Amino acid sequence: MLLLGLLTAWLSGRMQVSGDLRKFMPDARTPAQKLLLDELGEGPGARLLLLALSGAAPEQLAGQSRQLQQALAEDPQFELVANGGQAGLEAFPERLLPYRYLIDALPADAFSADRLGEELQARLQDLGSPAGALVEPLLPSDPTLQVLRVAEALQPANAPQRIDEVWFDRSGRQALLLVQTRAAGFDPGAQQQAVDTITAAFAGIAGDSGSRLEMSGPGAFSVKIGNRTAREAGTIGTIDTLGMILLLWIAYRSWKMPILGFLPLASAGLAGLSAVALAFDGVHGITIAFGFTLIGVVQDYPIHFFSHQRPGRSPWDNVRALWPTLGTGVVATCIAYLTFLFSGVDGLKQLSVFTITALATAALATRYLLPALVDPATRDFADSAALARLWRHTRRLPRPRRSLALLAVAALGVLVWAPGPFWQNDLGKLTPVDPADLQRDAQLRGELGAPDVRYVITVRGADAQAALAASEGLRPVLQQLVADGALDRYDMAARYLPSAALQRQRQQQLPDEATLRGALATAVAGTPFRDDAFEPFIADVQRARSAPALQPQDLHGTPLATAVDGLLLQGQGHATVLVSLSGLHDVAAVATSARLHGAELLDLKHASESLVAEYRGRVLMALAVAVLLLSATVWAALRSPRRALRVLLPMLLTTLVVLALLRASGVELNLFHLIGLILAAGLGLDYGLFFEHAGDSHADQLRTLHGLLVCSAMTLLVFSLLGLSSIPVLRAIGSTVALGVVCNFVLALLVSRHPWQEAADAAA
Repeated sequence: MLLLGLLTAWLSGRMQVSGDLRKFMPDARTPAQKLLLDELGEGPGARLLLLALSGAAPEQLAGQSRQLQQALAEDPQFELVANGGQAGLEAFPERLLPYRYLIDALPADAFSADRLGEELQARLQDLGSPAGALVEPLLPSDPTLQVLRVAEALQPANAPQRIDEVWFDRSGRQALLLVQTRAAGFDPGAQQQAVDTITAAFAGIAGDSGSRLEMSGPGAFSVKIGNRTAREAGTIGTIDTLGMILLLWIAYRSWKMPILGFLPLASAGLAGLSAVALAFDGVHGITIAFGFTLIGVVQDYPIHFFSHQRPGRSPWDNVRALWPTLGTGVVATCIAYLTFLFSGVDGLKQLSVFTITALATAALATRYLLPALVDPATRDFADSAALARLWRHTRRLPRPRRSLALLAVAALGVLVWAPGPFWQNDLGKLTPVDPADLQRDAQLRGELGAPDVRYVITVRGADAQAALAASEGLRPVLQQLVADGALDRYDMAARYLPSAALQRQRQQQLPDEATLRGALATAVAGTPFRDDAFEPFIADVQRARSAPALQPQDLHGTPLATAVDGLLLQGQGHATVLVSLSGLHDVAAVATSARLHGAELLDLKHASESLVAEYRGRVLMALAVAVLLLSATVWAALRSPRRALRVLLPMLLTTLVVLALLRASGVELNLFHLIGLILAAGLGLDYGLFFEHAGDSHADQLRTLHGLLVCSAMTLLVFSLLGLSSIPVLRAIGSTVALGVVCNFVLALLVSRHPWQEAADAAA
């Protein structure tokens, strides 16, 4: 116990849990897959939180929106907090203001005397209007109001309406905010902290006004799912623990057995985590979840040992007699899991290391630790009258031969002819997010003008400038597609950050100081403005004329940075510009136009499905090799083809039957069903080996029956509860393993018991 405690303390200080889903994905083979993996979790879209304030008067909501924006903008957890209030470039740093002449295109005569004269006359009218207070501070440096023109041009392509200078939905009853966290979308701890910060800030601002806060987006969903999963897992875990303790106490009538029974599992888990922590940079959360699922078979090891205890035989002799059978199952399973090391997927490699280390540790703990801790046996389960009656009834069951072949054929027939898709590739159908929440998220994204999340155009270049320049060449094509009705809107990084080449071209259009002074003097002559009133304007134009081209890194800390970072992806030796699309009506026309101009329309839904299919293919290939290696190991250990077949046949038939039952129920299979089948196969191997181990000894058969009844009851309790979960992942694993436990036990009981034992018992 002291050693386990020290190991736990060491792990808590060293282990770093990762949530990066890319570690459980194969290497990307297509541009769409690469983009999907690059953006998964780390992309701006995965870090967005959508907020909606409601339940109060619009002017009150607008005030709360401004207060919330200000409070969150000062928090380092958030990279961007937008509510529509930063509408002009006046909210940008002073250093960027001269670039207003380079960001947006200017008319050819923008600085002619006639055009400047018209602008000054317009400003005189503005000063006498209600807008005078807004215009007056801008006049000395920007008499043409270029800053406002650029601000208008840079507004999102489909921005929400503004009431009291903040975003509102179309009905005018909900104030909207957009928040981007610094933490990655796959960091559940950081996302939980961000959600808690927003909730606390809003609670302080709202007071007793009656207003409400809604949050949506990947981070909010991950927090909600995590809390919901934790609640369900806690409830299920509590019931399972109480049930297992009660079951072990009833089975062995000893308070020590439940404690000792958990030692191999605890040792296995800690050893597996330690091995992964030493061999890899971090332990993935999926490795922990799937790993502890797969090593569920180790809870059977101490139960076999306890059930074979009897008076007059030392625990060491008992475990020594069981070791060949127990060791065969462990070695065969470990060899099978070795195949995951060659899958080419980091997550599966972690799973392999965890599972092999855990299984070996649990077996060694059962072999060398438990015999020193158990009390001498006071009863022999072979003397149980109830078990003897059950065994007599079992002995009367016919030994299946042709019926097994018929069962296999029927199961294969169901697998082949069951209606509907065999595999589930749509990750969206596995989400435990409430459909109402997903619908609400779609509504908020529509209100905020979010683009299509399935289709995106990519333009590639050797670096950011090359990609930006190439995307600028695509703008006339996209404009034509909008005019033709194939597309409603589009957005690209070049709207906010022109390429360096285009900026230099626009610099050439700016007049030198002498030319500008002459034109401005002519324009001012017919107005009441002083001759020197616009010196800041002249200085700004000259700074823009000689300034170095604006680069992506120059936008850091500004509202423009978020738009550009989300649409310009820079990698090692390459860059990609994303063109987001809204209202895509003619996919073929957009794809053709993009391809003809050196771009590509990517279908991210298809990319995700192809990645899932490829990942499943890797797992299935590993499993196929694993079955061959496992079978060879059992064959070599038992040294008899007939004995090996009796052990392996229930496991193989169970796999077919469970698959057929799931498909007959209309279930589309996914990765989590495969994980469940792997565990069920391990349990089937365990059941078959121990029925085989019992041989023709009636007493050993009764002890084995007792052990397997306790094992299967415990496993069935745990996974039946999981099968009732509302979380699709837990439900898939739980239902699969629960079916596997029942089928494995029944088939092993019918197939794996020795045929000649029945005649001997009858004669006796």
